[in-house]
Amino acid sequence: MEIELKLSILLIMFSLLLGTYACWSFPEIIASHWGLSGESNGYLPRIFGAFLLPLIMILIFVLFLGLPRLDPLRANIEAFKTSYHRFVFVLTSFLFLVYLQTILWNLGTKISFTLTMPILLGGLFFYSGVLLEKTKRNWFIGIRTPWTLSSNEVWDKTHQFGSKVFKIAGVLMLFALVIPAYSFFIIVGVALVAALGTVIYSYVAYAELRKKA
Repeated sequence: MEIELKLSILLIMFSLLLGTYACWSFPEIIASHWGLSGESNGYLPRIFGAFLLPLIMILIFVLFLGLPRLDPLRANIEAFKTSYHRFVFVLTSFLFLVYLQTILWNLGTKISFTLTMPILLGGLFFYSGVLLEKTKRNWFIGIRTPWTLSSNEVWDKTHQFGSKVFKIAGVLMLFALVIPAYSFFIIVGVALVAALGTVIYSYVAYAELRKKA
């Protein structure tokens, strides 16, 4: 097992231990959701709040390990397996840091999510761009449109383009730190533009290929 997967497992185990400790220190009801202003506006019983995110981390870890085994093109995934496993670790780390902030908030250390989410999501989007640059055609990972799945050439062009777009999006999300009151709209807007832009580009690349044929 690669080091990235081992580190992901360690983070999951630590989150379970942290949840066990925090569960006994939490009040009966804890904050679990935060509004645009960064103030809590959703709550859960402490046992659910203490273990919900660790359980999500476990499910996502198992899902991301299992999907390549179901892919008819799983041999292509082997070509970028290391980058993929690093992405699993990055995603696990992202969820762990969100969980850690939730724990700290409910124990009295209230760090605003409007401060941390632009950084965390920006990092996640940036590494998604790194992963896109390495991906080969498959059914589960990457920019999967009818046009990318129909052609290796369209897949490669779209993912080289998408890699740059997602890296830029990750950097642009940091601007939400400058205007925290609009952080939600900046992050969501940048994410939507990045996603839609890559989908549109995949069609354009496919149309250009058809013209050459």
